[in-house]
Amino acid sequence: MRSSSFFTVCVLVLFAATTARAESPNAKTPQTLLEDAKRNFQPIAVPPAASDPVAAARIELGRRLFFENRVSMDGNVSCAHCHPPEKQASDGLPKAIGVFGKENPRNAPSVFNAALNFKQHWRGDREALEDQAEKSLLGPASFGNPDQATAMSKLKAIPAYADAFAKAFPGDKDPINSKNWGVAVGAFERTLLTPSKFDAFLAGDASALTNQEQAGLRKFIDLGCASCHDGAGLGGNSFQKFGVANDYWQETGVGNPDKGRADVTKNEADLYVFKVASLRNVAKTSPYFHDGSVTDLTKAVKIMGKTQLGQDLSDQDAADIVAFLGALTGPVPANYSAPKRYPNAQEK
Repeated sequence: MRSSSFFTVCVLVLFAATTARAESPNAKTPQTLLEDAKRNFQPIAVPPAASDPVAAARIELGRRLFFENRVSMDGNVSCAHCHPPEKQASDGLPKAIGVFGKENPRNAPSVFNAALNFKQHWRGDREALEDQAEKSLLGPASFGNPDQATAMSKLKAIPAYADAFAKAFPGDKDPINSKNWGVAVGAFERTLLTPSKFDAFLAGDASALTNQEQAGLRKFIDLGCASCHDGAGLGGNSFQKFGVANDYWQETGVGNPDKGRADVTKNEADLYVFKVASLRNVAKTSPYFHDGSVTDLTKAVKIMGKTQLGQDLSDQDAADIVAFLGALTGPVPANYSAPKRYPNAQEK
């Protein structure tokens, strides 16, 4: 009798403990994973289409300017040159190739979701999309113009731009200027958001992610990846040293390491500091890192584990995380295509 009672008590205790673990906020259940995810990430909020005619005109002008190659010094380079849609708005090169075939100093990240970044460029030397767009006109390896007046003279030679700028910037006496170029291109780029099935998961649909993708998300959070790659962009909102635990170039095999933000600020504390990359669409935007030194995403994940967290990730952990990263790929925005180009004066 005592033996039977003891067995019953043990079963009841075991049942109670199991139930408590299942209801514990620390239990690794799908609901807990969702709660943890919501604490680290936010879904992409896609704004409604612009209803104001001026705002709509600026977005459409920005789209046209984004695909306009006649503003570059060689007549071949547009913003889209380094951000083609078939590569999720990156270019697939270690370092972007600009005007007259010149190589840019760093990899061209995707322009999709760039509006979520707190600064632009790997070193954060551009404050906003508008700033980046305007200054790109003078970049020696981007558009290559000697000054803004030269760039704008190319637009003024295309008659249809006079009306397009006037509609987008009513009241400006001379609307075709480099500042308005930046504002228009920035307005267009702010529409290039790519929510994915991860956003459906964050909205409460646990079935939006596969079991392996959920396992990868769990590991991504538990390992500490989300301490930097957080927010709506899963990154893009802070600076971090590349090589917290180990020198990054020893892992990537780069012979001449980029000093990062230190070259901008002239502050030794910023040595090897870069903007934390957004991981949106990362599965489609190889090669990786500021120098495009790694082509394989699994290898990139393992390098990040070692350099930033001091951990050698197992093949299974890396595979699960890569599966989760694949769930961050969203469709190419419907408006990301070149409009019919305006003819120049000689073509009319």
